[in-house]
Amino acid sequence: MRISQLLRSSASFAVLSGLAFGTAAHAQDAAETREVDEIIVTAQKREQSLQDVPIVVTSVSGQLLQDAGVRDIRELTVLTPGLTVTSTSNETIVTARVRGVGTVGDNPGLESSVGVVIDGVYRPRNGVSFGDLGEVTRIEVLKGPQGTLFGKNTSAGVVNIITAGPTRDLQAESEVTVGNYGQWGFSGALSGPITDTVAGRIYAAARARDGYLNVVTGEGPRGRHEDNTQDFYTLRGQLLFEPSQDLNIRVIGDYTKRDELCCAGTQLFVGQAANSRARLIEQVRPGSLDLTSTPFDRLAFSNRPTDQRVEDMGLSAEVNWDINEAMSLTSITAWRNWQAETGQDSDFTAADLVYRPNDGRNRVEFEQFSQELRLAGEAMDGRLNWLVGGFYAKEDLNTRSLFFYGQDYYAYFAQRVLSNVPALIGLTPGTIFQPGLGSDDIHAQEGDTWALFTNNSFKITDALELTVGLRYTIDEKSLTSDYTTTGSSCDQGEAAFPALAGLLGTATTIVGGLCLNAQNNDFDDLGVVNQSREEKEWSGTAKLAYRFNPDLMTYVSYSRGYKAGGFNLDREQRILAGPGGAPNFTADPDTSFRGEFVDSWEVGAKSTLFDGSLLLNLAAFHQTFEDFQLNTFVGTAFIVETLPEVISRGVDADFIWSTPVDGLDFQGGVTYAETEIQPFTASDLLVPSRFNSLRRLPGARLSFAPLWSASLAGTYERELGGELMLRSNVSAKYTSSYNTGSDLHPAKLQDEMVLVNARVGVGAADESWTVELWANNLFDEDYLQVGFNGPFQVDENNDAVSVYNAFLGAPRTVGATLRLRY
Repeated sequence: MRISQLLRSSASFAVLSGLAFGTAAHAQDAAETREVDEIIVTAQKREQSLQDVPIVVTSVSGQLLQDAGVRDIRELTVLTPGLTVTSTSNETIVTARVRGVGTVGDNPGLESSVGVVIDGVYRPRNGVSFGDLGEVTRIEVLKGPQGTLFGKNTSAGVVNIITAGPTRDLQAESEVTVGNYGQWGFSGALSGPITDTVAGRIYAAARARDGYLNVVTGEGPRGRHEDNTQDFYTLRGQLLFEPSQDLNIRVIGDYTKRDELCCAGTQLFVGQAANSRARLIEQVRPGSLDLTSTPFDRLAFSNRPTDQRVEDMGLSAEVNWDINEAMSLTSITAWRNWQAETGQDSDFTAADLVYRPNDGRNRVEFEQFSQELRLAGEAMDGRLNWLVGGFYAKEDLNTRSLFFYGQDYYAYFAQRVLSNVPALIGLTPGTIFQPGLGSDDIHAQEGDTWALFTNNSFKITDALELTVGLRYTIDEKSLTSDYTTTGSSCDQGEAAFPALAGLLGTATTIVGGLCLNAQNNDFDDLGVVNQSREEKEWSGTAKLAYRFNPDLMTYVSYSRGYKAGGFNLDREQRILAGPGGAPNFTADPDTSFRGEFVDSWEVGAKSTLFDGSLLLNLAAFHQTFEDFQLNTFVGTAFIVETLPEVISRGVDADFIWSTPVDGLDFQGGVTYAETEIQPFTASDLLVPSRFNSLRRLPGARLSFAPLWSASLAGTYERELGGELMLRSNVSAKYTSSYNTGSDLHPAKLQDEMVLVNARVGVGAADESWTVELWANNLFDEDYLQVGFNGPFQVDENNDAVSVYNAFLGAPRTVGATLRLRY
């Protein structure tokens, strides 16, 4: 461990220790042991005590979320061991991982391994659920496959979010926040009765912030010299109808609009060879990128706009009907629409190489209708809890992906990367790579998912309980793709191969450079491409739990998880042998990939210790993933492969402790996970020629899979006198080192780190007002979100000429918040 990291780690946990022991010195000893309040979760689609559920669940209350400054699922990681959430080329592309397992983002064709469910509604991609969570009652992070009960595609876990509902008493509150980077925010909420049988709740928020990155714009249409800004507002309204004691209907509508700049990357590693791609870019446009490999100077280079305009809206209705004392019916109907228009400086330099326009044409849209119906009840004098249900989801996904050449692309790529060879065969400026031309691809995907499921718990004895769940899923997808290529160079390059072979020993390399995916008009020859696939799969679980006494329950469980296959929404091509040994770069109309499966075993214990003051839960797990879906950016395109086998094994530990010091509470946990890709060869891949891009993977640890992950949150509350209250919180998250690139290139390694959030507030004892000072990333830890290949700037076999970039984590932010309750 580096000395600086050791000091940071020590300092971070010293803060937590100080919170525990420093405040203890000023607090009166409690007169009696304080018990942890019972924690109710719905991990099995019914309300149960956390200590009765044979599943690894990290439950975070709404109060702790507020204390730790958590507003979205990415910030949730500070409170959850084993959970990693990152975003990449724009804020709409968010990926959650549990125990090191998740689906790499930047490709809407791939669904998430970690499902996000908000108020019972499954969100089709993690990015669709990214935003201000507002008023939250609790969040449950369920680890391991949860495909029996939760929506679809939850092979790694579930983030189950339960927001606050309407109340029968009148409540009103507001919040104003200011901070560095020009940050400001406002939110307000009103809840209460409307009639004797109807209650309502409305929440509104607006937040804005300047960017974390300074931007060198060079010559181009970009005018803003900052990036990673925040500017959005959100509205959420609810109605609760209770026409009788046996029936309630909760209707929720929400709308969010974002208009932000995101996300520029910084140069993470720059090869220093005289002919490096970075120096070639500098020859074309001096001062276009950072040659020093110092990404945390937070200096980005971008001559094109990175606007992102996002709209997210939805409507849901949940009906709960108690048919009789032993049977209830639940129906959740939802419609959601999510669309994003994004611009991108796709070369991440101030040279004008390649870009995606910000005029609204480059866009993605999801529309989803879902219906879940559950019938549940008890039988045999309460010894049997049974549940049967059905789920249907219809998803329409429409994307238009534009990728254009800029003014400098020919001078950089044809004249320098390809050593001006294109001009020798007549491919001069104006014949290929013309500015404003490139690829324009349209995809329309329709998906339908049907599922029948059951989950039943039977008490064999008062101490021994068996839970069995089963789900049958039919997943159908159809995709229509229309490719358009302008400024292409591949046909000309292939035709010139014999002449090039007589002049150069690198003819294949030159032709390959002229036949990258976006430069190959063979895709146009495919016409409109239609693909479809259907999968019919079983998943399920079996759990055996034994309660030794009221304070100790142990269990063993097996779960079979499934995540549907699909289609890569990027161009794919194969290299065939042409006449005379010439390479034939052929457009591949089949972009499908197989479904992903996991077999998971767990052995765990849930205990209540020290007269109820400490909840301590432990579990050991072993998960085997087959046909693991991997999405990788190779510098010129996204490829999707299914790795034969990934094994994740380790231990989870969670605790909640109400200490003997009145007002002092801790919550935390540790995850140790060895998440390893099992050895494979080129012949095991969908496309064997991709092996070179993935050559570091066989036998290695998966990306974003730290061996160790630990979280610790401490909260202290005490009376100050004069009807004032002090409330403070420190939350810390430790992760050991892990690689942030799906190809595991060493330059993309994130060292071990500790992130700390801290908050201290003083307010009225009746909570009518509170003023808080806060800091997120208190010690200003520098860390990567994602490392990636510089577009058109990487030679996979020669780092000395390559450029690798990074999307950075947020720096330290500090500020103040005023809360009012009326």
